[in-house]
Amino acid sequence: MAPPPLLLLKEISLSFGSKPLLDEATLSIGPSERLCLVGRNGSGKSTLLKIASGEIEPDHGSRFVQPGVTIRYLAQDPDLSRFTTTRAFVEAGLSPGDDPHRARYLLESLGLTGEEDPSRLSGGETRRAALAQVLAPDPDILLLDEPTNHLDVVAIEELETVLKTSRSALVLISHDRRFLETLSQATVWLDRGTTRRLEQGFGVFEAWRDGILEEEQIAHHKLNRQIVREEHWLRYGVSARRKRNQRRLEGLLSLRGTRVQAKQNRIQADVKLTAHEAGEAGRKVIEAHRLTKSYGDLKLVSDFSIRIARGNRVGIVGPNGAGKTTLINLLTGSLKPDAGTVKLGTNLEVASLDQRREKLDPEQSVSATLTDGSGDSVIINGEERHVISYMRDFLFAPEQAGTPVKALSGGEQGRLMLAVALAHPSTSSYWTSRPTISIWKPSTSFRRCWRAIPARC
Repeated sequence: MAPPPLLLLKEISLSFGSKPLLDEATLSIGPSERLCLVGRNGSGKSTLLKIASGEIEPDHGSRFVQPGVTIRYLAQDPDLSRFTTTRAFVEAGLSPGDDPHRARYLLESLGLTGEEDPSRLSGGETRRAALAQVLAPDPDILLLDEPTNHLDVVAIEELETVLKTSRSALVLISHDRRFLETLSQATVWLDRGTTRRLEQGFGVFEAWRDGILEEEQIAHHKLNRQIVREEHWLRYGVSARRKRNQRRLEGLLSLRGTRVQAKQNRIQADVKLTAHEAGEAGRKVIEAHRLTKSYGDLKLVSDFSIRIARGNRVGIVGPNGAGKTTLINLLTGSLKPDAGTVKLGTNLEVASLDQRREKLDPEQSVSATLTDGSGDSVIINGEERHVISYMRDFLFAPEQAGTPVKALSGGEQGRLMLAVALAHPSTSSYWTSRPTISIWKPSTSFRRCWRAIPARC
């Protein structure tokens, strides 16, 4: 007999305004289980995890936690602003009786000394500190929302090692497929507000999901045929007793209602990506000569030179904190070097996707973000398109037009930034820092995205 769950969410429902996000969703976490929670961007994964952690309350449903069970929750965007060092931040997550030596050990294992100033950390270093804080107490349940965001390969492998040997039950949300395949032993699929559970890891999820969707499609075709038969009977059938006709009419209306609901619940298609054609720019895009940049005693860029021509695709790799984002900022002119020069090409316009999404106004609506707050249309490749139509290309529903950016999931914010960048007029150069962060299953859509960018950009 299976042991009772450490935590149980039952029939959880939650709406934001008129939009239902969760509809009688269930989540059961047993001792030492390793679950992955999967679903499309905006499906409510992070919200369900916040309900499990006790951070927010659902509209309906129940949350049960075994007495004495300890829970730690890793948010997508941890706040270290109140702390002077990473050690102070990590130790703030300890309870009385927790071992402070474990906190220091985890900091070192994840490549931090504990003396770092949180305000000077890279995205990867911030994520490492946040992981150390939730891992240090050795809780009964770990709820991890995108734990691999910003991490380099070495840090991800170290995290996998720590989690494999942990006694904690795990619930993982991640866009990193290999990470989920390595760690998960069961899969919870959050789809159209409800949850389905598979007692196998993420490696078999897609085949299982596709089977469910195929069965739904077959049922939908059967429903359509049944509606056609009923409509034919009511229109041409031999008149029978009035009550019988009334019952069949009511049944037909019910079938039509079922079909409408099924249509509304269908999973949306893939992202439709079209890059804005750039105006003709010069051959040279960027020429950097002997760039140097330091912060105090920390030298991030030293005597760096590069020439980037139109049509080039350049990848920048390196460990967390090496200065990758700093280098991008130097090359695009948004950060001044301590020494050296950067020359931009003629007629050059730059669009960038920053990993912290600081260019998004959290109070602005989705449609206003795309239109710069003016009108209800965008110009794509010289043609005017209604903003709602353009939103659909990036899997935003029409009713999300007035949704503030702060209410979007991390993946939805990533798609919004991509939509803004690809609609940027006369863009001759695209610069991205971790463009796939929080975006569910990014591989296929994003390969199409970058192939869609004109070769002269």
